[in-house]
Amino acid sequence: MTQTYENYIGGEWTGSESGETTEVTNPVDGEVVSTVPVSSTAETDAAVAAAVEATDEWAGMPGPERGAILRETGEILKNRKAELAETLTSEEGKPLGEAQGEVQRAIDIFYYYAEKARDFGGTVKQPSGGRAGLSTKKEPLGVAALITPWNYPIAIPAWKIAPALAVGNTVVVKPAMQAPTVGAKIIEALDEAGIPDGAINLVCGPGSEVGERLTTHDDVDAVSFTGSASIGEHVYEQSTANGKRAQAEMGGKNPTLVTSSADVDKAVDIVGAGAFGGTGQACTATSRAIVHEDVYDEFVDGIVDYAESLTVGDGLEGADMGPHVSQGELEGSLEYVDIAKSEGATHETGGEELTGDDYDAGNFISPAVFSDVEPDMRIAQEEVFGPVLAVIPVSDFEEGVEVANGVDYGLSASIVTEKVDEENAFIERSESGVVKVNEKTTGLELHVPFGGLKRSSTNTYREQGDAGLEFFSYIKTVYRNS
Repeated sequence: MTQTYENYIGGEWTGSESGETTEVTNPVDGEVVSTVPVSSTAETDAAVAAAVEATDEWAGMPGPERGAILRETGEILKNRKAELAETLTSEEGKPLGEAQGEVQRAIDIFYYYAEKARDFGGTVKQPSGGRAGLSTKKEPLGVAALITPWNYPIAIPAWKIAPALAVGNTVVVKPAMQAPTVGAKIIEALDEAGIPDGAINLVCGPGSEVGERLTTHDDVDAVSFTGSASIGEHVYEQSTANGKRAQAEMGGKNPTLVTSSADVDKAVDIVGAGAFGGTGQACTATSRAIVHEDVYDEFVDGIVDYAESLTVGDGLEGADMGPHVSQGELEGSLEYVDIAKSEGATHETGGEELTGDDYDAGNFISPAVFSDVEPDMRIAQEEVFGPVLAVIPVSDFEEGVEVANGVDYGLSASIVTEKVDEENAFIERSESGVVKVNEKTTGLELHVPFGGLKRSSTNTYREQGDAGLEFFSYIKTVYRNS
């Protein structure tokens, strides 16, 4: 059944001024999942104006009351978990089990920041010179613009919206047009939870208009972006040039280093889950397996078997791996498969567009493994954003760390080893914002900071945990002499 969503501005659901809409389709079969407006600067300006008007009411509400609305939002999402997961799978394509996990994460994020809203305040310090008091007070920035991606279309909006609201900012959200529906359902839940009109706003439209306007609007105080490096760098430059606080979390070329001491079967499972989960459409996906030569052949055999064991198909029907979100994303992965072949990497398996029977109407590719990859090949340097794994041989631990760090990105990295000294050395020397030991590069805890280094992030502020609150607030120092 096709769902219809409009923009949400000032507490009202409303279409675009032009009346133009676009269809969001299922990447499995091309069936229409929803229709949403195609908005422009007019709707964006209206949403910002509504957020400005609501600022005093929302910021002036006691933290526990804001928290109660966030908690009720989490309860509403919890009661609709099955529906939300099915919607997510239908519009983005990931398997239902992964979608259920993502929805649960969104629920947990609202619960977490609901409690944080209660404690959001400042500190009391001992004054000198006979002053009556010395303290700090945390304040919201004002209006926060959130530009969110399609690959985690409920979790990422949740981890931006919840902390922004918890500290008293009003919000304008621009979701990705490939998968906006499940994010719109967050707004629906906030509305039902009783959030004041204008405190949360949703504008659906292209980044070239809606996103660009948000980064330049005089009344927007903060911009938080997640997406590709090229667009994120532009958003950051545009936002900061206009005096806004900004953060951008972007791409990755994430390695897993498999040492000579590693349990190879465990390494295969870790790398396989990190590389092919979510069809590889994650900024933290495992794109490179850097494997010690002593266990290299065994690892390659194992990861090829892993890839070939996966069923590719409809995530609602129990497939292990779903389609790409769009034909354009599929074509990007297929292009990198051709590049890897032309560069001389050994094509072990996969990387073919799947056609026939139930595949013809969808954006399907088989999970691909390339071995004998050189560190300077494009397949080892550039973000693919698909289920394409480069396996790189190294002769020792030192070379492995050097190869792991030898890219322009630094988001997530992991090591599989049985040696504590290798664990410690990798943790210290990894040039990444997230380091994992004997775990896949994907998967995050919500109560600790998340962000990258190098081209993976603007490296200004982290997201999630207390760091999420820090981005959306500033500290006022109060001196009392009375």
